[in-house]
Amino acid sequence: MTINDLILYSTEDGLAQFTLREMNGQVWLTQLELAELYQSSKQNISKHIQAVLADGELAEPAVVNSKLTTAADGKEYLTQLYALPMIIAIGYRVRSSRGSQFRQWATRTLSEYMLKGFVMDDARLKEPRWDYFDELLERIRDIRSSEKRFYQKVRDLFCLAEDYRANEQDTARLFAEVQNKLFFAVTGHTAAELIVRRADASVPNMNLLSFKGDRVRKADVVVAKNYLNGEELDQLNRLVSMFLDFAELRAKQRQHLKLENWRQYIDSFMAFNEQPLLRTAGTVSHEHMKQVVHERYEDFDKKRRKIEAIAVDSQELQELEDLEKRLRSSKKTQ
Repeated sequence: MTINDLILYSTEDGLAQFTLREMNGQVWLTQLELAELYQSSKQNISKHIQAVLADGELAEPAVVNSKLTTAADGKEYLTQLYALPMIIAIGYRVRSSRGSQFRQWATRTLSEYMLKGFVMDDARLKEPRWDYFDELLERIRDIRSSEKRFYQKVRDLFCLAEDYRANEQDTARLFAEVQNKLFFAVTGHTAAELIVRRADASVPNMNLLSFKGDRVRKADVVVAKNYLNGEELDQLNRLVSMFLDFAELRAKQRQHLKLENWRQYIDSFMAFNEQPLLRTAGTVSHEHMKQVVHERYEDFDKKRRKIEAIAVDSQELQELEDLEKRLRSSKKTQ
C-alpha cells in the first residue's frame, strides 16, 4: 500500500487533530489512533473490531490491512490499519464523549442527506488542493440539464413574462423551442430528429447510452439526452447551465418581460457563444418521433424477451444435466 495523501481531521470539541491516511482511495487509521480518536483504550477498540468482524457487519479483507513501520529502536514492525467503514462502525459502538460526538455528527449528516438529497463539506471544497470540486460542478450541470428539472426552471422564468398565461401547452411549446436550439447547437439536430436518427432496435440497449435502472424501458427511448455520448452530454450540460444563469440574470435586470423576449434571449445567448442557431421547427414533430420510436421499441423488446427466454431455457437445461450427473454419481458410490 502506498500513501498518496494525508487528510487532517479535527474533532468537534477542537481538542485533537488526527492524520487520516488516504491510500488507494480509502482512509485508514491504526488501532492506537482509533483509541485516541474515540478517547478509549486499545483493548476496548480491539474488542469492538472483533465484534464487528464476528457479526459479519464487515468483511476483514476489505477493511483491515497492514504496513511496515519503523520504531524508535530502528526495527520494523507490522502495523494493522483499519479502513473508514470500520472507523464508522466502531464510532457507533464505543461508549465515550467522542463516540457521542461522532454519532451526533453522523445523525446530522444522514438527516441532511435524507432531507436534501446531498451533503456538502463547504470548507473542503473551497480548498484548492481538493480535486473533487470539478466533479461536483459536472454533476450539478448534469442535474440542471435533466429534462424535468430544466423544464421546471424554464417555466419559472417564463412566469415572469407580462403576457404569460398559466397554459401548459404554451409553456411546453416555448420550452421545446429552447430545448431544440440547445440540442441543435450540440448535435446539429432537434431533439426529435436526434432520437429518430439514433434509436436502433437492432443494437444493444437500442443505442441508448444512459437510462434508469438496468434495462431500457419505453419511457427511456423518447428522451433525447439518453442518446448523447460523453462529449455531447458535457457540452449540453454546460450550455444549459450557462443559459439558466444568463436567463436568471436577464430576469433580474428587466422588470417588464414578454414571452417574445425569451425567444430573443435564447438566440442572443447562442450568438454570443458562437453556437449554430436553429431557425426552423425541424423536420420531425414530437408526435411523429414518439410513434416511430415506440414501434422500434416494440420490435426491440420482442427480440429481447426472446433472447431472455432462450437464456432461461438454456439455464434450466444445464441445471437438469447437472442434476442427472449428480444422481448418476450418487448411484455409483452406493
